[in-house]
Amino acid sequence: MIEQRAAVRWEGSIARGRGELRSGSGALDGQVVDLPSRMGEEGGKTTPEEMIAAAHATCFTMALGSTLARERTPPEALDCEAVCSLDDTEGQRRIVSVVLHVRGRVPHVDAEAFERAARRAEELCPVSKALRGNVEIVAKPTLVA
Repeated sequence: MIEQRAAVRWEGSIARGRGELRSGSGALDGQVVDLPSRMGEEGGKTTPEEMIAAAHATCFTMALGSTLARERTPPEALDCEAVCSLDDTEGQRRIVSVVLHVRGRVPHVDAEAFERAARRAEELCPVSKALRGNVEIVAKPTLVA
């Protein structure tokens, strides 16, 4: 079993306070979170939804690269943007969807094969598996020359 760790120290009220992240690797250390950022205000701070989007984009891209390599068509490049949406549902905020926009340069693969590989990668991706059933997940693959 592999375990990864992250923690947050929060100071102040939810409305006016702020949190600072720490992680086992140190990569997230010092990242700041607060409510205004979560509600869409720019300010150089991260949000739980942004971290989910980053985790999902990374995991999905790794799964897609592995899927393509297993099919003996390794990618030259994959670029994935994940859009994690927070919305009001039944009077409560919740994450409702993640859309994965992936562009790939993959020699000897047509658009249909790339789309199949993307669907398979979404099925295999551990982050997709964790979210599936609670969040709509849409993969939108585009093959580029």
